[in-house]
Amino acid sequence: MEDNNLLKKFTTAQFLNFCLGFFGLQFAWQMRIILSGPVTEGLGASPFLYGLIWLAGPFTGMVVQPLVGTLSDKTVSPFGRRRPYLLTGALLSAVALWIFPNSENVAMYFHRLLGIALPEWTALFIAAIMIWVIDACVNIAQGPYRALIPDVVPPEQHSIANSYISLAIGLGSVIAAGTAPFLKWMFNYQMSISSQFLMAALAFSLAMIWTCLTIKEHQTKKELLKDAAVADKVEDTFWDSLKNFFAMSPEVPKICIMQFFTWIGTMCLLIFFTQYSVHTIFQVPDLTTASEGVEMLYETAVTNGTNFSSICFAIFNLVCFLVAIPIGFLSVKYSNKKVHIISLITMIIAYLGMFLTHNYKLVAILMGLAGIGWASISALPFAMLSQFIKKGTEGSVMGIFNIFIAGPQVFVCTLVAGLISRCVIHLESGAINYHWEYAFLIGAICLAAAAIVTNSIKEKEL
Repeated sequence: MEDNNLLKKFTTAQFLNFCLGFFGLQFAWQMRIILSGPVTEGLGASPFLYGLIWLAGPFTGMVVQPLVGTLSDKTVSPFGRRRPYLLTGALLSAVALWIFPNSENVAMYFHRLLGIALPEWTALFIAAIMIWVIDACVNIAQGPYRALIPDVVPPEQHSIANSYISLAIGLGSVIAAGTAPFLKWMFNYQMSISSQFLMAALAFSLAMIWTCLTIKEHQTKKELLKDAAVADKVEDTFWDSLKNFFAMSPEVPKICIMQFFTWIGTMCLLIFFTQYSVHTIFQVPDLTTASEGVEMLYETAVTNGTNFSSICFAIFNLVCFLVAIPIGFLSVKYSNKKVHIISLITMIIAYLGMFLTHNYKLVAILMGLAGIGWASISALPFAMLSQFIKKGTEGSVMGIFNIFIAGPQVFVCTLVAGLISRCVIHLESGAINYHWEYAFLIGAICLAAAAIVTNSIKEKEL
């Protein structure tokens, strides 16, 4: 790999082009976040079972990203080190995104093909498998994409580069979340969930193909072989990689602890906000065991709640999009640490507000406030870590770092989902509901812990 000091500075146009593939990745990921709940709940998943299905993300993240990151460090191909993984992840994920909302139709196809009665949970099982495939493929692409930054961007622009990734995350999420509500508002056309997932599949695959065609990795074959030899020497086993990861600097464990608490807090919103919108704000009772007649009674409320969630995620990510680049420049001027702490505090305030109020207009405003924290979370922890990365280990470092993003999700998917499933509200109609807002209280506490740890980090001067 070229010496980082010899890497040419990126222009604004180059940064925008660089982040386009991540736009597609986030488009697909946002669709999975917003709509996986309604799909699986419609197939009979309870809150606790929904949380278990969400374990796909953390488990694949903890296994796939470190493995793929290390492999990408050692890959020697005419197509580069990172790009084979970007393209593979995008194309396989696109297939799973198409199948997921059609799981019931796939189950019926197998029923006709085999000529036997399949269990009632077959469609839910297929949907769960597709979620695992989507999450695994997103992780296949995401780790090497993050590793491209220290590969091709000079150190003094790492914060800016990660901020452009935040910009892509915000814009991709806004369009993903806002398309269906916009069509409903402008043309009174309700876009089906299947169509939205197909749109996500196309966005992910086409955007990543563009990135793979236009972003050139600088290494010659000789340099690739040299870097692969460095990676082989430094990282004989995963445990060697882990040991070298924490040996980079005493500040690295602090960054990891910060990331761990940050992502517990973040996932409390990403996983549960749609259910919070449908069941808490729009007062739809739990329908997992309801009759078809009861489901039809609440059909409009469920649609309105899902659309409201999409609008809120669009606001959340629009703010992320708008503040992403300013956050990057502010972090260069005032330090990553200071800007990140302030951003986390804004997110804490938003969470506490959503815990205390169920007014849908105020909730939409609070989601916008939380978007400031999301822009920082998507950029600055990676910028802090990239200061300490050794040459030839970029992929494995980003993969191991993802453990501290994926690991917290296990906590949220099991313990938080389990807590919510036990907080039953018995309604006068005889139906039940759950205290989905408790997720935001837990999230606020964890984000506060992350801010405290962030304050103890000593950044490396470039």
